[in-house]
Amino acid sequence: MKLVEFLDEKPLYYDDIDYNRMPLAYESIKTLYKLPKIIHIVGTNGKGTTGRFLAQMLFEQGLHVGHYTSPHILNFNERVWIDGFDVDDVSLELAHQKLQNALSPIFLQTLSYFEYTTLLSMLIFCQKCDYVVLEAGLGGEWDATNVFEKILSVVTPIGYDHQDFLGNTIASIATTKINSVKSDFVLAKQCEQEVYDIAQKKAYELGKCVILAENFLDKNDCLVIDEIVKRCDYASFLKDNLTTALCAFRKLGFKDSIRFLRALEIKGRCQTIAPNVTLDVGHNPMSAYAIAKHFEGKKVILVYNSFKDKDYAKILSILKPIVKEVQIISIVGKRVAQQEDIIAVLKLLGMNYCLFSKIEKKETYLVFGSFAVAEAFLKDGFEK
Repeated sequence: MKLVEFLDEKPLYYDDIDYNRMPLAYESIKTLYKLPKIIHIVGTNGKGTTGRFLAQMLFEQGLHVGHYTSPHILNFNERVWIDGFDVDDVSLELAHQKLQNALSPIFLQTLSYFEYTTLLSMLIFCQKCDYVVLEAGLGGEWDATNVFEKILSVVTPIGYDHQDFLGNTIASIATTKINSVKSDFVLAKQCEQEVYDIAQKKAYELGKCVILAENFLDKNDCLVIDEIVKRCDYASFLKDNLTTALCAFRKLGFKDSIRFLRALEIKGRCQTIAPNVTLDVGHNPMSAYAIAKHFEGKKVILVYNSFKDKDYAKILSILKPIVKEVQIISIVGKRVAQQEDIIAVLKLLGMNYCLFSKIEKKETYLVFGSFAVAEAFLKDGFEK
């Protein structure tokens, strides 16, 4: 069975997760993997951009570098980046056939979409890479990516998201994510003091160091970051992610300047896809605060929808000051919120709304929400 057909049979989301399954599956085929040096990225927000910045820094040192990220917007290949490009179909299919032959039938049947594709991607990286920047999914301690030995962990900002699996408090969410750490780790600038406290406690238990990204870099590095953000016209909130990535780069022992770091097209992260259209795959309150600050003082038409397990009432209330009108875009799936529930929130907040049909050149648009929103817009609602 081809990879696409195989993955189509696996649901993307699960109500319950067997946390023993991935370690057992990996242990059964561990001899296939000669691991490169792995940097593990955990957190709530900024994992993708922080990881891509770090991967690019390492690549520009003349190294072969992989970056594993999720989910994707249009093509699965987006999840597996090697030396500046998304992986090709041939490499994916070869790795898939190798896994099909190595894994037992029970694991082939029971491994989740994310678990299987994590094993698949790492198999490709092992053949090609010196370093891999490995982004966790929704978790940390129990995440599928945590079965691999790493040389460094990076913890990005932690906030509320995936409470069904991670708990309803910052303390429980942060504890689960930071428990994935096994050695020295870099901690990004945080919004919640509890995260710092939990990180310091974990470092003490391990007898390791926690490096605070906001205090670690010297004056020259900070000036270079400002130069890059200005030259590449990055959104202001990406500055912290670039800072965290550079901190990890320095912790790994690299001393070279990143002044001429190539500008990256960061898909779905405050991405300008047309003069009047910005796309952002933020889907939690922390993301909403960041994008609201970016558009502060402006008014946009918000193209939006949500899954029912997201706090869309809070997200919409945060975005309200920058929103002229909400246009609800259609997305499909079992987890999609009922349209009438979103409309009820919009009415309560006193926000104008309608159903999305197309963009108008005279208006400014923010397409904001999950990867499903981005996919629906790019496939059906957007004409350049």
